[in-house]
Amino acid sequence: MNRSNVHLLDLPDEILLFILKKLNNIDVIYSLFDINNGRLNILAQEITSIDILKFVSIDNISIIDRFCNDILPRIHHNVKGFIFDPIFMERILLATDYPNLTKLTIHYFQKEIVSNYFTDQSSLRSIFQEQITNLILINDDENDMECLPDIYNENIYIHILTFFKNLKKLIVMEPSVVSYPHLSLCCLPSTSFSSPILTHLYINVRDFDDCLFLLDGRLSKLTIFCVVVYHMDTLEKIVHNMDKLLNLKCFSLKSSYPFQEYDKIVLLLRRMSNLEKLTLNISVYNRNRTIDVIDGTHVQHNILDYMPRLRSFIFYICTYVEPAALSYKLSSEDIQQTLTNIGLHNASSMINYCAGVLNLAHGVRAACSIFSLPFEFDYLQSIGNNLPNIVFSYVTYLHIRDIIPFEHEFFMRVTRSFPLLKHLCIWNDESQKLAGLMTFPSDNCQLHSIIEYPHLTILDIKFSHADYIEQFLNETKTFVPCLTEFEVFFDDLKAATKDFTREETRRNCSKPNNTSQI
Repeated sequence: MNRSNVHLLDLPDEILLFILKKLNNIDVIYSLFDINNGRLNILAQEITSIDILKFVSIDNISIIDRFCNDILPRIHHNVKGFIFDPIFMERILLATDYPNLTKLTIHYFQKEIVSNYFTDQSSLRSIFQEQITNLILINDDENDMECLPDIYNENIYIHILTFFKNLKKLIVMEPSVVSYPHLSLCCLPSTSFSSPILTHLYINVRDFDDCLFLLDGRLSKLTIFCVVVYHMDTLEKIVHNMDKLLNLKCFSLKSSYPFQEYDKIVLLLRRMSNLEKLTLNISVYNRNRTIDVIDGTHVQHNILDYMPRLRSFIFYICTYVEPAALSYKLSSEDIQQTLTNIGLHNASSMINYCAGVLNLAHGVRAACSIFSLPFEFDYLQSIGNNLPNIVFSYVTYLHIRDIIPFEHEFFMRVTRSFPLLKHLCIWNDESQKLAGLMTFPSDNCQLHSIIEYPHLTILDIKFSHADYIEQFLNETKTFVPCLTEFEVFFDDLKAATKDFTREETRRNCSKPNNTSQI
């Protein structure tokens, strides 16, 4: 066959169908439905058997018109779920009956949707209350002071769980690193946010007490619980139900803020004797006065030994310690050996020294981390010059800090190790030792490689030496084509850009539309 004459329809049905299923099914159905070609009509019917239809980011209203007026009424028996923007929700759901519809995903969810649609007066009430068992909300509400948590909890989270009578799976997700309003159950009765049938819950909560509230028996059928906790340490002395959680098969706990009360987590995990999958992303400091690093030996004896049915363990555990308080010398190799000893061969460790404030005290801390591979989290902090030779394929938010400067070569390693990096925060007040050697006039006399961060949109260097402004804004060193947000001290920014007239910094400064100047 002459390669230059190959037509799409020359491909076998299996390959053609494979290609079509990789495309947005809305686009495929819209393009092929009722086309004057018997073979493509059959393939279109195969595509319509896909049970989830995705109406997201559609600008052409004629596409919605044709689906609602012609296509959906003819394929309505196949539809089991919708993914859509709120603007299309009512029209799509009222276009026809969907006898097998049970799943909804709402993008750009905001609290107004609850008051407009999740009510007894809504034209969609019967669908929501009688059919929907799986609800996913991509929450676009901002977590700010204007959003009173008690009101949001009562009017949004608690109302949703009450209104959707048959809900078995509730997932509330955030569209980015910026968090949506947290669920908080403190001072509310134990009947708040309760359900006798909910089996899956993914949600952000304010503090660790809220996590314990959700596991106090109010969600008695819960088998999968994934929670992001904003504050892990609590000041309130609350007595929680400590019964065994025998129904729980999958548990995920993530928190980006270091905390002290690690022993409470251990006690919680020991209640989950039937757990099959465990995910932990936590950072701990001042665990006790005879401070120890949480290593493989600790994980085995204090957690894994209590979970005989565990099949999957995904983790990142960082312990912040004061090196002077230890009776032994920290060694990444020794920590790595403890992971190997318990059979965690797809795991790694690293130690980084950083300055900062922990427990209201200034000083140098050692951040000792152990983590499973491949690294499956999108957030990573306390990385320094001891960056291991690993590709962190899922990380989009990175916080780096060290007590020695970050040189140009280190940032070259960062872009190789974090190919999808979008948000970079740098804490380092040490001047780059090679900064003067790496500064070039506009004659393009370059003695080093230009680093490119193709996806970086947010750069925060307000707690760093001014050299890092030069590192990222000077186009002879770094190219950041997508940078839109920049947090920096204003005087340092003026100096680095020569009062915004310097040619070498013009290109990297051209796109930021949100510069936080301190």
